[in-house]
Amino acid sequence: MAEDPTPQSTRLRLPGGFIVRAVTLLPVVATMIASLALMIYGFVDTWRFAKNLIMPDHEASRDEILIHAIEIVDLFLLATVVQVVSLGLYQLYFHQDLQLPRWLKIETLDDLKSKLVGVTITVLAVYFLGRALTWESGADIAYLGAAVAVVIAALTWFLSKIDHHHD
Repeated sequence: MAEDPTPQSTRLRLPGGFIVRAVTLLPVVATMIASLALMIYGFVDTWRFAKNLIMPDHEASRDEILIHAIEIVDLFLLATVVQVVSLGLYQLYFHQDLQLPRWLKIETLDDLKSKLVGVTITVLAVYFLGRALTWESGADIAYLGAAVAVVIAALTWFLSKIDHHHD
């Protein structure tokens, strides 16, 4: 990986630099707040779910329990997607040297798009899995499956077109 010859102090030096940096920081902060809110909501939902399993208000069916558990996982996956976007935007605009796991390193906008699309595919797969596991009857699940498959295929094609070479 080639080092960026641009000194750190000259990044985002545009006319009205402070305003540009402040405006650019808005989506970073907003997406981090959204991620935190989703995680808190997921925690509270998980707490209620666990409490209801141990001391039920009403008898939940196996399918209801499965769907709720998968929805909780899906919620945390969504929170992770939003957090990855926030961290990625921060790295792109402000600080490339964050101490993060290698899978979270974002060096280009294509890296960020790739991470977002990859996790979106996972969220779609988890959503479909939840529906498929509790499907009662009928062929309608095939329509949902086909729709999810088409979107996943399109996103996979998009991923294959992203330039992953860093010059």
